[in-house]
Amino acid sequence: MTDHRVCTVVRRPGRAAAAQAGTAGLLAAYHLRTQAEKGEAVAGVDELPDRYRAEILDPGTAFAADVLLLALSGDTAVGCLVVTAPDEGGCEVKRLWVDPAFRGRGLAAGLVREALAQAAELDVGVVRLSVWKWRTDAIALYERLGFTVTESWDERDRLLCMERVP
Repeated sequence: MTDHRVCTVVRRPGRAAAAQAGTAGLLAAYHLRTQAEKGEAVAGVDELPDRYRAEILDPGTAFAADVLLLALSGDTAVGCLVVTAPDEGGCEVKRLWVDPAFRGRGLAAGLVREALAQAAELDVGVVRLSVWKWRTDAIALYERLGFTVTESWDERDRLLCMERVP
């Protein structure tokens, strides 16, 4: 575990029960909100698609090969982001989420900057991400941090693909 000014890098979230519990709550909020925004709202975690439910139920296993970044307020996880393990010369940023009560404090930008630092340490050539087109605030953040729109690698409608060289 490495402490940073804005967030804490947790490389093995399964080893820290508090980190895993906080991460599960953040991932649940992320996935439930995303389902609602897609017009496919569900009543709770049990109704989410299996792959998303698996991340929530056991983030330590779901992201075992990846780097999980947490933004902390004291000992409470209030934001998260996943940097996937390098693959074909790049990595992907996924699951950026900050608790709505903590937004506007620069935590999302801090998490993305830390993700870029992690990517540089991993010596990858490109950092990729996908974001729903309606998440205009997130897109503006990514653009401010140097990401540009690129050809889509995902077939889902309304999904924007972006990348940046670290």
